[in-house]
Amino acid sequence: MPNKVAVYRREHFNAAHRLFRADWNDEQNFSVFGKCANPSFHGHNYELEVKVVGVPDSTTGFVIDLKVLSDIIQEEVIERFDHRNLNLDTPYFKEVNPTAENICIVIYELLRGRIDADLDIQVRLYETPRNFVEYPVL
Repeated sequence: MPNKVAVYRREHFNAAHRLFRADWNDEQNFSVFGKCANPSFHGHNYELEVKVVGVPDSTTGFVIDLKVLSDIIQEEVIERFDHRNLNLDTPYFKEVNPTAENICIVIYELLRGRIDADLDIQVRLYETPRNFVEYPVL
């Protein structure tokens, strides 16, 4: 069995969002989402960690060239989300509540299409230094 190795790339972006359901009144939204339901939005300094797992290439020794991975993350995630209001400025969260969980899934889907299908990937998104989510769960 070939030796699999995990490599990681960490990136950072800032974004605003609001957690709410349009079909709920303010009282319901604040009851469930607390301060995150603020109609004026709020922001986070997100830390993004992308894990890529595979067998190192016999020629280069890379699972994936980390410069290439960084470029993909910049193009697919940072350029779309950094200094944006996720609810208003992106199509991904027009109908989907931009929770950390949903943001993580969207980021995974954006990256999955650009990374070799032979490689496993996992996305970890820190919304705060103490709160983070991972997708998929490996």
